[in-house]
Amino acid sequence: MTESPHPLADVLRAAAEGVFPPADGSVTVLPPWKGVHAVVSFSAHAFLLTDHDPADVEARKLDAYGGALHPSHQLWLAGALNIGSIDVVMVCRARPGVSLPARGDIDDHARVDRAQRHRRDVRVLADDEGLVTIGRGLVDRWEVSVELFDGVDHGRGAGCRLIEAGLAAVPPGEWVWAQVAPGNGASVRAFLAAGFRPVCGEVLFSDHPD
Repeated sequence: MTESPHPLADVLRAAAEGVFPPADGSVTVLPPWKGVHAVVSFSAHAFLLTDHDPADVEARKLDAYGGALHPSHQLWLAGALNIGSIDVVMVCRARPGVSLPARGDIDDHARVDRAQRHRRDVRVLADDEGLVTIGRGLVDRWEVSVELFDGVDHGRGAGCRLIEAGLAAVPPGEWVWAQVAPGNGASVRAFLAAGFRPVCGEVLFSDHPD
């Protein structure tokens, strides 16, 4: 029996295509996805993936003008779950391009370990300068992450090349998502240069340590 897609999947797909939720300040409560709870915050509209009663959410006077991502609300929503970082969520179409060899010998790398804890069907590609992971993340969207190896200089295009390799590892035309820490300016610039567009902000709550 085919599993029904999570309602957030349609919201994200529409946003990737330029159709955003209504900017009305409201908060939409949705069920968690495979044990993962989250706040996904668009401009003036937030989605909470939670098992809290919608009436309890409403009683907290949450709003989508930044309130849904306030630390006090995150602590309440997370409960005993671990709270991840607040990320900028960016998106781009997959396209042919740079290819890198698959690597099965660097699973102990922190970037790979995190990808395997938060995603399924993770593939790892790498060269002498860095690695890229591709896998299925929240609501089964394609997600990419990259990391330069220690000692590799930033600002020479290596990050963009790794991102291009990630885009080329997904069937052309599919939407590929990246969660980027706002404080990581180098990564933000690299994803923008590769054609990614910011769509929303997001924090995940799960049993996994971040």
